[in-house]
Amino acid sequence: MAFQQIGEQFCQHYYQTFDSNRAGLMPLYSDQSMLTFEGEQFQGAQNITQKLASLPFTKVQHQIVKCDCQPSMNDGVLIFVTGNLLVDDNQNPLKFAQVFHLMKGPTGNYYCHNDMFRLNIG
Repeated sequence: MAFQQIGEQFCQHYYQTFDSNRAGLMPLYSDQSMLTFEGEQFQGAQNITQKLASLPFTKVQHQIVKCDCQPSMNDGVLIFVTGNLLVDDNQNPLKFAQVFHLMKGPTGNYYCHNDMFRLNIG
């Protein structure tokens, strides 16, 4: 499968899961994974999922505007996403940018090794 397809499929699955069941994101990370969320760093699938599940909103919807992908070392995939974020009942979308670095795990499945998220405010 081509790196663009892998990246797009990952993003679609990630955001659908995030929007419906944030705790369900844990299998997409490993113990070595790192998340930088608005400048705060979290390492390991458990800590990352706890952070994402604790975000202070009940309803969220991601709208992907662009999903740029590149191949990286060892069959990895680098993904840069820009999009809109609809939170709770607010009709004014927030702009966001997110970077994922996917790596192949021991079983050959991809997991998110690096994840960086920023709101584009200002």
